Amino acid sequence: MTITSLPARITPDRELSVRFAREAEPLFEVLTRGARRLTRNDADAEDLLQDTLLHAYAGFASFQEGSNLKAWLFRILYNRWVSTHRAKQRRVTEVSSDNLTDGDLAGTAARQGGSRSAEAEVLDAMPDGDVKAAMAAMPEGFREVLFYADIEGYTYAETAEILAIPMGTVMSRVSRARQRLRVALAHLAHDRSATPEPCIA
Repeated sequence: MTITSLPARITPDRELSVRFAREAEPLFEVLTRGARRLTRNDADAEDLLQDTLLHAYAGFASFQEGSNLKAWLFRILYNRWVSTHRAKQRRVTEVSSDNLTDGDLAGTAARQGGSRSAEAEVLDAMPDGDVKAAMAAMPEGFREVLFYADIEGYTYAETAEILAIPMGTVMSRVSRARQRLRVALAHLAHDRSATPEPCIA
């Protein structure tokens, strides 16, 4: 766990440090149990306890002597857990790409409300059904490079990095994909030239 912020730094006070250690140390075991109940994980419980103690130590100068230290520490423990829990919920799920398969990606996309690729979304947004059909008829590798290089505007080098293929392969596929697109859409140019222009009188 990474601690992103702490309360304003206080000047070290030897007496305050000794008092904090003396009063807080007997509560470590009960705080650890509380952290385990919240996190349900030993490693996360240790991180939460450490984070709690750091925050408590940083704010110990404001703690009123004679107050209930146990309740004060539990309040900090709970608040730190809530903050960490919210941060984790906002964070994008991270997985190792080394062990990721196409099936995993498809399953994740389906669980997130859509199993459609970005390419499919762009094709649906295109107004011309013939262009959509021509793009959809292309082999998988061709469609991807054409999408990133021509539709999204990435350079060949960027497209190669995104797709994890050599730049020469990207250049070749883009060239062949464009040729396929021209052939597939040639009938549109022919139809336009065969249709007489309307006369405006």
